[in-house]
Amino acid sequence: MGKGRRVYPSNPLTSKDMVHCDRLGRVRIVIDYRPALRARTGVGEHIHQLTSALARTGTDEITAFSSSWKDRVPAERARELPGVRIVDARVPVAVLNFAWHRLRWPPVEALAGREYDIAHSPHPLLLPARSAAQLVTIHDLHFLSHPERTSAEIRRDYPALVRTHARLADRIIVVSRFVAGEVQRMLGIAADRISVCPNGAPDWKGPPALADAAGYLLFVGTIEPRKNVGGLLAAYARLLARRPDVPRLVIAGHADADAGAVLAAMNQRPLAGHVEYRGYVPAEEREALFKGAQAFVLPSFEEGFGIPALEAMAAGVPVIVSNRGALPEVVGDAGLLIDPDDAESLAAALERFAGDPALRATCVRRGLDRSKQFTWTQTARDVRRAYEDAQLAWRQRMPVPAGARSGVHSRNAHRH
Repeated sequence: MGKGRRVYPSNPLTSKDMVHCDRLGRVRIVIDYRPALRARTGVGEHIHQLTSALARTGTDEITAFSSSWKDRVPAERARELPGVRIVDARVPVAVLNFAWHRLRWPPVEALAGREYDIAHSPHPLLLPARSAAQLVTIHDLHFLSHPERTSAEIRRDYPALVRTHARLADRIIVVSRFVAGEVQRMLGIAADRISVCPNGAPDWKGPPALADAAGYLLFVGTIEPRKNVGGLLAAYARLLARRPDVPRLVIAGHADADAGAVLAAMNQRPLAGHVEYRGYVPAEEREALFKGAQAFVLPSFEEGFGIPALEAMAAGVPVIVSNRGALPEVVGDAGLLIDPDDAESLAAALERFAGDPALRATCVRRGLDRSKQFTWTQTARDVRRAYEDAQLAWRQRMPVPAGARSGVHSRNAHRH
């Protein structure tokens, strides 16, 4: 893969479009912040970091929309969003999701109390809006290829509605070239309607870990079928049989409703006493968790991006990842790639790291260099360009009535 952010090109605008976008001025943006309300994992971490990075530019007026019957946006979380207006509606998540997904009602303006130019949903289904350009972010389409590995509203709504919502969106944001290809192939969306906006690496405060030989092996992610934690445990059991002195395995992440068998296996022979399950680790503790590891492993069957692998590289920890999805795209030559269906492939990679300090050091150096190519500041720039593209598409589809003033703040053009 090439160096720098050029490997993730945004869809370029023409020179005529760029002149038009230069006149957009200050844009009023509403972002569905609900995935970050509780545990900031996956989509939650993405939308929190993106909102924060957009706010730091000081360019636009940003509203973070949240709703829940019992959970409120924590004060410390709000402090990480400088200048962002937070709307915290007391509406049950399940009720609002059903209304938004199935009825595309009520418009977000009615709940937030003002008009917007951009309505951004961080998942594949639209954020209903009266007069704003609408964007969705698609992190992966695993729910289409393997619906049996999903649950709740994702299983109920995403497969049935994603194609319709994608066609209605003014712009589709994806987090990797892999997902861009999947959106074109599985949803029939033209490439010129898709913006590739990769995630950013964390801004860890301390020095890198440099892969301490005394550290543990680490997995971070939701304990769900797609993450292949069962395969990881099988590979680790093989390694234990060959090398009883292998470092312990630490597994961190929220367990979904189907994780019972995997959790039980951790407490049974031969894994009992060698595998530690820590559950969900809050954002403020993740840096220490990563930097205590000798190596990080993410053997997922599919990832649309794989933020934990990027976090590990930024922490100075060598990575082992599966050779599927976007992980090869994100990791490049900075880690070892394995077949997630082959427990021996994973066991062999773990054994190589355990017995080869020079290999670990090489991967650490490459990983640190690789992680510097991903910043949330760049993500915010990429997304801001996607907003401009969405505004252009919206205007072409919904022309401003005669006599209305130019600029994105016109309130006379309404979505039909």
